[in-house]
Amino acid sequence: MQMQQNPQAMQQNPQIQQQMQLTQQRIEARKAVLIAEMMEDFMKEEKKVTSQFDHDPIAKLRARELDIRAIDNEAKRKEAEQRINLENMKAMMNQDIQETKIDQNEELAELRADTSIEKQEMANESREKLAKMKPKGGK
Repeated sequence: MQMQQNPQAMQQNPQIQQQMQLTQQRIEARKAVLIAEMMEDFMKEEKKVTSQFDHDPIAKLRARELDIRAIDNEAKRKEAEQRINLENMKAMMNQDIQETKIDQNEELAELRADTSIEKQEMANESREKLAKMKPKGGK
């Protein structure tokens, strides 16, 4: 109560500060003890409830059914994941193939263009040679 009335005195007096820390530590220790006790009580009650299921054959069958369903769901999940990975790999491979085809088509187009230019140059050279071979006079 004295601490609440005069907060400045508390800050200046080390004994009051120590008492506050000690009180705070005691509170925290008591909270920890209470939590541990409640957890222990909870575990006892949970054991009571679950032990009732141990003797019930229908509950055992239902639990087994749920386990089987969980295993089946996990297997389906893994299968779907593998299918997705396979599809991703196929898509990557198709992309690589398409890029390779595009590169090859570009190379072929360049070769065709080079061949066409070369043919045109050869035709031009042939015309020039033929023109030089023709007599320049009238006949």
